[in-house]
Amino acid sequence: MSGLKPDSPVPTEIQLHSQSKILEIAFEDGARFELSCEYLRVYSPSAEVRGHGVGQEVLQVGKRGVNITAIEPVGHYAVKLVFTDGHDSGLYSWSYLYELGAKREQYWQDYLNRLAAAGAARD
Repeated sequence: MSGLKPDSPVPTEIQLHSQSKILEIAFEDGARFELSCEYLRVYSPSAEVRGHGVGQEVLQVGKRGVNITAIEPVGHYAVKLVFTDGHDSGLYSWSYLYELGAKREQYWQDYLNRLAAAGAARD
């Protein structure tokens, strides 16, 4: 996951829907994704969430109500998302956002399975 790929589509629009807690992203290739703030938070590319190597990931729990308070551009390749729980250390590259959108169903089910295996909850 993550990382900037040179052939990755670039977003043409990024819009936060605060009420529904959805980040809508349209890409130059015509793809359009609606990603929940919770999903983006639990799949943050930060070391705090992903760890520093395989097997060091930290399962994020209790993030159902999280929202995004700011979207800060980082050069021409990424955005930094600032969440209501104070998390702000992940840089979401265009390729990573595209991957999160394209594989949303798979990644979300994996997250739910990991929560269940840990006996943890989204709330």
